[in-house]
Amino acid sequence: MARHPRLALPGYPHHVIQRGNNRQPIVLDEADRKMLYSLWMEESQRHKVAVNAYVLLDNHFHMLLTPPSEEAMSLMMQAVGRSYVRYFNQRHKRSGTLWEGRYKSSVIDSEAYLLTCMAYIDLNPVRAGVAEAAEDFNWSSYKHLIGQKIDKLVTPHALYWGLGNTPFSREAAYAAFVAAGLSASIQKDLTESVLKSRVVGRPEFLKSLQKKTQRPILPQKAGRPFKTPPKNQ
Repeated sequence: MARHPRLALPGYPHHVIQRGNNRQPIVLDEADRKMLYSLWMEESQRHKVAVNAYVLLDNHFHMLLTPPSEEAMSLMMQAVGRSYVRYFNQRHKRSGTLWEGRYKSSVIDSEAYLLTCMAYIDLNPVRAGVAEAAEDFNWSSYKHLIGQKIDKLVTPHALYWGLGNTPFSREAAYAAFVAAGLSASIQKDLTESVLKSRVVGRPEFLKSLQKKTQRPILPQKAGRPFKTPPKNQ
């Protein structure tokens, strides 16, 4: 069965996940993390893709990306994937695939879910049990967004800037938002949506997107399409 083209919309944030094949590690040490990070930096700048948030764990990563064109995000991710696998295999004297197929992505309704998706990404190390709090983890966007360090990879979304009139107020507001945590249902919805490449948004957002693409956005009824029976001649 032919694969559906990935839904990529210019100017909209996309939640992206890439896993290691069979959940195997994609980074083994700090050198690997720095290499993958440098490729993100290089290719996001080359293709002018804004990295609104990210987290890198041992066997997968999440990113929140806003591309300027339909093809920019795909070009960025493909370039990173190829270059990193070549580096990883050569350095660790291995061969074969590293990734679990293509990366997966989900368009995000920024007005309703952008900050929630950012928090979901920054809290990933806590859910994974590798950090007690988001600020304890070094390989994510969180410390930049709360003002603890400068991370040149991160380009905060306009809605983040709307959290306050000063850097301190924005950082404090985001820290409080993350500290409040996310409900289990929201976490489940964001996880399932990105794995199934399903748009996350309000009904009116889904309807507006449907007008911009032939890809099915709105929920489809189960079963075969209903056919009107022919009239008796």
